[in-house]
Amino acid sequence: MIGLLIGWSWRPRWTGLVYLGLRSKLRFLCTVPPGFGARRVWLAFTALSLCRTLWSRLGSSDKKPEESGETEAISRVSDKEDTEKEQEIVTEKDLEHLLHLLEAENANMEWQSMMDKSTPNMNYQAWRHEPQTGPVVYRSRTVFEDATPDIGPVRLDFFWDDEFRPKWDPMLAYFKTLEEDPQTGTTIVHWIKKFPFFCSDREYIIGRRIWESGNKYYYAVTKGVPYPALPKRDKPRRVEIYFSSWIIKAVESRKGDGQMSACEVSLVHCEDMGIPKDVAKLGVRHGMWGAVKKLNSGLRSYQTARKQGGGLCQGARKLRESLRN
Repeated sequence: MIGLLIGWSWRPRWTGLVYLGLRSKLRFLCTVPPGFGARRVWLAFTALSLCRTLWSRLGSSDKKPEESGETEAISRVSDKEDTEKEQEIVTEKDLEHLLHLLEAENANMEWQSMMDKSTPNMNYQAWRHEPQTGPVVYRSRTVFEDATPDIGPVRLDFFWDDEFRPKWDPMLAYFKTLEEDPQTGTTIVHWIKKFPFFCSDREYIIGRRIWESGNKYYYAVTKGVPYPALPKRDKPRRVEIYFSSWIIKAVESRKGDGQMSACEVSLVHCEDMGIPKDVAKLGVRHGMWGAVKKLNSGLRSYQTARKQGGGLCQGARKLRESLRN
């Protein structure tokens, strides 16, 4: 969900903001005297490269023959472990990571409030956490009123339905299911998202999986995964750091009638799109509410289509089959 917000914040209407920020930086650079520091920087990088080369050669010459055999053995063990891990793309450790991020009393993370807004049929709250390294982590809580009675699966179908998604997410230019695991319900999908003219499009290889608890809580994990069969290209740029996961459950309606007719989605999202952090934060802040309303509109359209007999896409059908198993 936050991924959609980040994407929508980069639609052309925000290019003016980015242009102003970049123009101010370019203006500063243009005031620097021509050639100032360039020669020093070039010499520094050349010296650093030479030192690294000499150091690597000295280090390799000091290694003993028996150490190379030991290193090779460790490498074989590591390769074996990596192969075993690849057999299960999205694991319970990813689920534990999601639960850790959503813990209300997580004292190790400071969450800054970003938004608390409502419409007649939706309430939305959002926070962000800025780690010392890595991309900003966003957390949100959305309550959708008047959700369909079959709350959990319908909500999951909505997020998993890549065929319907372009109707409410115009950034999704291409999608394809690469692999499916009938045992765990894990799928690997390939996405390409359209970005504004000043950025190349972004490519995602996403592994996703659902867990269902006995109390009708649904835990969805989606994350970026390696996929050697589809090598990276210069364009579109691949987003490798990607984690977007959520918990879905039925909650009591704010109407006060005691009915569990609302659906709560608690989500955590972070990704490294290769955009300067400050610029991305600015775009997210300004585009967030419009994207949330677009998401809500898409959900209502999806519910209407389902009531009128609209069928499920392949991904949504596989999702339901995995939940029945």
